[in-house]
Amino acid sequence: MTVILPRTGIREAAAVIRSGGVVAIPTDTVYGFAADPFQPGAVERLFRLKGRPENKPILLLVDTRLQVETLVSRLPEAFEQVAARFWPGPLTIVLPAAAFVPERITAGSRTIALRMPGSRPVRRLIREARVPLTGTSANRSGRPAARSAREVREQFPAAPLWVLDGGPAPLTAPSTILDLTGEPRILREGAIPAAAVLCCLH
Repeated sequence: MTVILPRTGIREAAAVIRSGGVVAIPTDTVYGFAADPFQPGAVERLFRLKGRPENKPILLLVDTRLQVETLVSRLPEAFEQVAARFWPGPLTIVLPAAAFVPERITAGSRTIALRMPGSRPVRRLIREARVPLTGTSANRSGRPAARSAREVREQFPAAPLWVLDGGPAPLTAPSTILDLTGEPRILREGAIPAAAVLCCLH
């Protein structure tokens, strides 16, 4: 059964996450599945919900620079340039993962994809949950990303799922993904034009 929480239900959503549950939340791009990445049961529940391939990593949503520093083994110089320009916002940055980050999150790549969302309610949810949150899109793998609580419910009519209803997602495009584990390169062009991201690195 799907439980719809009002946009004011951030504390309740955080409690669900802390208890190992999965909550569909409105991010600054599309709706995403938020769970505690350090609870193996929660991550497995997330993979089962989406039908996500085992070899695909899961991006994490962060709220502070300290969380970033904790999750990575090093911060490339280019990180400072792009983070100062595009965070908070719809830019996902791939960085070398710290050794303790679960393999289910990195898919064995030893890299981690991080985003500081522009949505203040989402950043408040991260603080309330007291952990970085998974941020993979709230849809079945291969299906279009959900842009509203109704679209999430339509894709998961029978799943035991919590949905934080924040109204329609503000953007139709997903986040742009920038890989900084080597020479900077765009893995996916999304809400931010690739040229704008790469331009700030020169």
